[in-house]
Order: sequence, then C-alpha cells, then structure tokens
Amino acid sequence: MNFEKLLGVGAEAYLYLIKWFDAEAIKKVRVPKKYRDSKLDLFIRTSRTIREAKLLTAARSIGVPTPTVYYVDTDDSTIIMEYIKGQRLKELFLSLNSLVQKEICLKIGELIALLHENGIIHGDLTTSNMILHGSGHIFLIDFGLGEFAYDIEARGVDLHLMMRALESTHYNIAKDCFNYILEGYSRISGVNISKLVLLKVNEIRSRGRYIRKRR
Repeated sequence: MNFEKLLGVGAEAYLYLIKWFDAEAIKKVRVPKKYRDSKLDLFIRTSRTIREAKLLTAARSIGVPTPTVYYVDTDDSTIIMEYIKGQRLKELFLSLNSLVQKEICLKIGELIALLHENGIIHGDLTTSNMILHGSGHIFLIDFGLGEFAYDIEARGVDLHLMMRALESTHYNIAKDCFNYILEGYSRISGVNISKLVLLKVNEIRSRGRYIRKRR
C-alpha cells in the first residue's frame, strides 16, 4: 500500500513523508505557479530541483550532514531524499543550557564555513533548517535557495541571513550565538577570511538600515 503524508507547504514546494523501499523518506515536489508563463515555470522548477539535488550531494560529499538524495524526477520537479529523524533547532534551542548552546553554535559555524570553503551557499540558514539528530550530528536541510559560489558577497549574505534568523527567533541569545558561530567559522576558514566575511555581513546590515531610513 502506498503511504504519503503531507508534512508541510512552502513557498515553492510541498513536502511529503513517504515510504521508499520500506524506509521512510521525504518527497519534495515543486508545484507550478499559475502566474508564470508555463515554459518559464517549468524551466525554473526543473533547474531549481536539479541544483538543490546537486547542492545536497556536494555538501554531503565534503562531510556536512545532509539528507541523502535517493531519486530526482525532473519531469515532475521532485526530489526523494532521506528522512532525518530528530528535532529542529528552532524548537529545541531555548531549552538547552548555555554550554550546549555554545557547542552547537560553534559546530554550526564550522559547517557553514565548510560549505563556503567548497563553494556551496546554503541560501536559507535558519534554525528551522537545522535538525539535531539522535547521533548528535546537526543536519542541514532545504538547500532550495542555495547556489554554488565562492565570493565574499555570497558568504556574507548567507551569514547575514543566519544572524537575522537568530535575532527574529532567539532574540535574547542571538548576539552570543552569532559570535560563537563566527568563532566556529574562523576555525575552518581562518581568521583573515572570517574578518572579510564579517565586514561584508556588517556592510549588508548597514544597507538595510540605510534603506529603512530613506523610507
């Protein structure tokens, strides 16, 4: 018997829990957008599906825990991937003591730097897209907005998103958490690169402030 349970509806995709050769798996389906030209819509959905599968596979190949990609159907803009059992950091984080929070943030920083050093930009770094597995590993999920890039601007945007996510979801501990993330980041990328990326983060932040002031 086929089993398929809707887990979530995102801006561009539906997520289903399914059975895949007797194992639980996630099916991510990018749905058509009626407001787009049909040919353009198909191109966007297909290219994003292929890119996300490549990003997930590339990240996993360098040691960043991500779901294993089982199958990609470009005709239906569908990815079937490993179901990661665990708790999202968004719901878990505030219940942890400060020492555990620090260790997790240091590890997050190391994982982000490992991605960046290998030309992988996540594109949506939030604690909603990080799962603490029973093994103790932190899995990064949802690379749907990611890209392959090495430049400091892309790295800065990625970390700026992480900062904003912490501030909006974990405001009371956001500053300390982000500093620990930067510390972990520098362990992998080195002090010089980390300083350049942080300068870019601050520049991006100031751009937003300037726009808000003009309004």
